[in-house]
Formats: sequence, structure tokens, C-alpha cells
Amino acid sequence: MSALDSWKEEKRSAWLYRQVSDAESGTPRQILFLELASAADDQAQLWAIEAAKTGITVPGSYRPDLRTRLVARLIPIFGIAPLRRVLAAMKVRGMTLYNAPLHDGASGAARKREAHHGKDGGGALRAAVFGVNDGLVSNASLILGIAGASPEPSFILLAGAAGLLAGAFSMAAGEYVSVRAQREYYEYQITLEREELAEYPQEEVAELTLIYTAKGLPQAEAERLANRLLEDPDQALDTLAREELGLNPEELGSPWAAAIASFLAFSVGASVPLLPYLLLSGDLALSGTLAATGLALFGVGSTISLFTGRQAWYGGLRMLLIGGLAGAATWSIGRALGVVLG
Repeated sequence: MSALDSWKEEKRSAWLYRQVSDAESGTPRQILFLELASAADDQAQLWAIEAAKTGITVPGSYRPDLRTRLVARLIPIFGIAPLRRVLAAMKVRGMTLYNAPLHDGASGAARKREAHHGKDGGGALRAAVFGVNDGLVSNASLILGIAGASPEPSFILLAGAAGLLAGAFSMAAGEYVSVRAQREYYEYQITLEREELAEYPQEEVAELTLIYTAKGLPQAEAERLANRLLEDPDQALDTLAREELGLNPEELGSPWAAAIASFLAFSVGASVPLLPYLLLSGDLALSGTLAATGLALFGVGSTISLFTGRQAWYGGLRMLLIGGLAGAATWSIGRALGVVLG
């Protein structure tokens, strides 16, 4: 990245800090983000000096691009917490303040990390459950649609197998691209942080001090902690990524692992309505598909209630109703097309 690009990035951060500060008007965080804006302006000035050494003159004033202006317009509409990942992606630091209540001391930090890891584990389970649900509903609907058009078991079996494979590969490809893009972005942000840590360590100390102060630590203790962290470059980078960018370098995620997990979750769900046609024949196979799909829908809905706080029976019946409506609709459409085309 050139010195001019780095100047633009710091000026963008400073501009957004002031937007966040306006949204936090009247709170202690308002002062924090104004100070971070000032620090970003100072950092931009250093990059302007570096640019001048290479014969490049930075613009006299900063003009935010379309994306930056759009994010700024969204802040007063949605608030900062729902946009914290978007803001962190644009190098607006201090977004970890919106992940958990303010805490005092190391024990609070430990509790926060524990909660963070717990949420990550829950997120993986949630993704698996919804992956199974996607495969279940989509392939059951496909099979019922084909069954409505033609009761020939071989057609239904072929369509179900094709639906399972097509859906599983589609889900895997989408998940791979999504996680790969997210990982590349995180790696890019961490690389920038590593470069700034090497070139401007005192500015990083000042920013960390501001963030720790906002979390409730006394000024002197916050500064001491920030200086101590920067004595170890690896620990400093890890801390800066967590505290300033809201990222966890250890949990960037593997695109291949995400793709394989998505493929398997979808396949498990999609196989449920297909298995009766492999094990049974005639009308018994269709009845088996309806029974197996209904039970699986109720089970998935009950499991989803773990994340929604609803009672298990409510989640199960709701999912059964939704899946039943989808299956009835596709069966009706298939039946109508079978009559018209047949």
C-alpha cells in the first residue's frame, strides 16, 4: 500500500470516528472517539510526510467516498452496535466496546473471552442446524414436486439425488467464497496493523490507552498496560487486532473446513426425504418420505429453539408448518404441471 493510500485510509477513519462520536453525543464514548479521530489525523499527517518524500502531494482536504458516506448515513438509523463489523472493516477501532458491557481488570477480560469463545461454538452449531434445515426443506420440496408430477420412483430418486448433490455443492461453493473473502479481509487488516506497529509504536500505545480508559481502567494503569503489551510484538499484534479491530487472529476460519461442513450439513438434511425411496417402494416410499421429513422438521425446529429462546414444541411445530406448506406448494405445482404436460 502506498503512502497516499495509507493517508486516505487514516483520514477515512478519522472522518468516521467523528460520525460515531456524534452518534455517542453525551456519553463517555463521545470523547474516546474524538480522541481516536485526532490520533488518526496525526497518523495521516505522518503518511503525508512519507508521501512527500516520494514526490507525492496529498490532497488539501479529505473527501469521503460513496461507501464511507453510505456507512455514515446508516449509523444514525441502525446505531453503532449493529454496524460494528462494517466499521471495523473500515479501520474504525474500539468496536469491541459494543461486544460486551464495560469491565474492570483482567477478570472481566477473561469473562469476555470466555463468552466470546462460547458464542463461536454456538455459531458453529447454529450454522450446522440451519445447513441441515436447508437441505431438508429444499430436497423434500423437490421430491414432493416431482412426485406430484410423476409417481415413477426412478424419476423421483434421480431428482432427489441430483437435488442433494447440486444443493450441497452450491452451499459448499458459496461458503468457501464467503469465508475466503472474509479471511482475506481480516488478514489484510492484521497486516496493516503489523506495519503500523513497526513504524509508529507510540501512536498504537496511545490508541490502546484510549480504548482501555474507555473500558474503565484509570489513565495511568491503561497506559502502563498498553506499554507492557507492546514490549512483545506478537502479543501486541494479537492485542491490537482484538481491541482495535475487534478481530481474533486465532479464529479467522478455514474456507475449506467451512465448505466441507456446509456440504455435509446440507447432505445430511437432503438425504432424509430421499432415503425412503432407497429403502421402500411405491406409495410406501412416499409415505415414508412424508413421515421422515415431518419428524426431521419437528426435530430441527426444536433444536433451533435453543437459539431463539422459544419452547421446543413451539419451534418444532412452526418448522413443521413452514416445511409442510413448502412441500404442499411444490407438490401442487408438480401435480398441475404433470396434468398439463401429461
